[in-house]
Amino acid sequence: MSLIKRMSPDEKKESGVIALCLMLLILAHFISKNITIVLYIVTYIISAYPILKEAIENIFHGKWFDENFLMSVATVGALAIGQFSEAIAVMLFYRVGEIFEDLAIENSKKSITNLLDIRPEYANLELNGKLQQVKPELLNKGDIIIVNPGEKIAVDGVVESGEAYLNTAALTGETKPLLVTKDSQVLSGMIVENSALRIRVSKEYKDSTVVKILELVQNASEKKTKTENFITKFSQIYTPVIVISAIMLASIPPLFLGQEFQVWLYRALIFLVISCPCALVISIPLSYFGGIGASSRAGILVKGSNYLEALSQAKAVIFDKTGTLTRGEFFVTQIIPANGVSKKEIVKLAAIAESSSPHPIARSIVKNYPGNIARVSNVEELVGLGVRAEYQGDTISVGNMKLMNKLNIDGVSTVEDTTGTVVYVALNNEYFGAIEVSDMIKTDAKVAIQGLKNVGIDNVTMLTGDKKIVGKNVAEKLNIPNVKTELLPQDKVTEVERIKSEIGDKGKVIFVGDGLNDTPVLASADVGVAMGALGSDAAVEVADVVLMKDNPTAVTRVIKIARKTKMIVWENIIFALMVKVIFLLVGALGIATMWEAVFADVGVTFIAILNALRLLKIKEENEKNK
Repeated sequence: MSLIKRMSPDEKKESGVIALCLMLLILAHFISKNITIVLYIVTYIISAYPILKEAIENIFHGKWFDENFLMSVATVGALAIGQFSEAIAVMLFYRVGEIFEDLAIENSKKSITNLLDIRPEYANLELNGKLQQVKPELLNKGDIIIVNPGEKIAVDGVVESGEAYLNTAALTGETKPLLVTKDSQVLSGMIVENSALRIRVSKEYKDSTVVKILELVQNASEKKTKTENFITKFSQIYTPVIVISAIMLASIPPLFLGQEFQVWLYRALIFLVISCPCALVISIPLSYFGGIGASSRAGILVKGSNYLEALSQAKAVIFDKTGTLTRGEFFVTQIIPANGVSKKEIVKLAAIAESSSPHPIARSIVKNYPGNIARVSNVEELVGLGVRAEYQGDTISVGNMKLMNKLNIDGVSTVEDTTGTVVYVALNNEYFGAIEVSDMIKTDAKVAIQGLKNVGIDNVTMLTGDKKIVGKNVAEKLNIPNVKTELLPQDKVTEVERIKSEIGDKGKVIFVGDGLNDTPVLASADVGVAMGALGSDAAVEVADVVLMKDNPTAVTRVIKIARKTKMIVWENIIFALMVKVIFLLVGALGIATMWEAVFADVGVTFIAILNALRLLKIKEENEKNK
């Protein structure tokens, strides 16, 4: 009953047709011979119609050699030699197999198509003190929307007022509710659980998180793996070879060895039925789709099955530090003023210059300043160095020692023996002092590194723009064997290319970054993984894999999913080919009947599909292992 409930209307109709054909087939055994033949032909036409129709249409479109063509030729031939019940049985079993195939594909797609449920249908727009229900597409930046308990947040935004728990499971796979308060950033697709929120729109609907996710998921199946492409090409060669072999099998023994034509024709027909490459053509894409679905349920978006295959071949993983292995939540730990300068003045100047920067270090300095931030002009972001800005006719320079050296600022005292990041401050090329900020290591970062080692990946590297003492300190705490410090973004790209050349053809290199300033490196790696970067448009666009929650252990999880997917793919390939070869031989020798041929085709396909569906259990296993 549960199976019938899961069927679509078309599948239920298909099941009804099959049931009717079975009844007619049984009835044919209890009536006179002449009527039986008519009944057999009627039953065959009913059971074979969609397959015959598709085969004929494909022929007119130049697609001769597919499974529909093979099934049609084989069963029409069986009718011609009087094997009525076997011809009908082949078609019926084939159609039963197609029903189970459709159910399997729908089941594997379920976790992904469920994401469509996160698309909000409406938004409560606040206009002149009144609420108006509008489509999310009509919202603009700066609009105010009210989201009541049980409703989905329509677009990305910032909480203006209110406090509530959000259900983020559809986006992140995380079952624990997320508490948001005033000034918290919220994403579209999240569901408000207990209290209404007043939210200011920060992104239009077309640029919001929910749309980005749906686009990624819907496009994921378009990027094929080498294995899938190989099977497609293999089928194009395999099927004509099989057809030619069947013709030779039916003609050579009778013509040259004096054998009975009907016997060898029957064997050739069996040979055709057995040869259908359904198991390979169906189960392999299904396996990769199942892997992508398993990843999405774990809060991981994989943009294509080609990236899933690359992940299964990972030999080296490179991490960015800030925001990836550390929280990216900096706080000021030390203020070191130059002679005659107050600590308050240093923090003020740094906060004014950094006020418009999105960098976590900049935000921590701004947050540490208690006063109002004055407006600045001519802000210049210097990648890998810092920032310069004009304030009341003066130039404030805030950044690392490289910036101070580049600007030829005298009197800079290098801050030594600190595990934090040091930001130097100068006004009109006069050194004012330094601010030390520290980052916190994520609680599961060490577990993530150990998890990679547990799956056989010992080549782990951390790249950072921080000074040596900071990078070394974090690497030691996390047991990371390789660390490169004081790197500019282009230096990180160089390091990734170096590691890729060292690995060569032995495997793939993964880079994991937070997506804020790692776009070039994400693009240069074999697989770019954006950490917790749903709010970062650049990361979503460039990365091959997006981790929907800020969790380094997800890297190990997606590698495990990728490896299991690849294992199941090759199990299906080997199993299908072995069974095909064995049954093709016994069919050619006359040992197998049409019934064995049906098993070799539909049975193998069904078993391969069941094997692929094991990927649906990955989420359950992950939950148990937490």
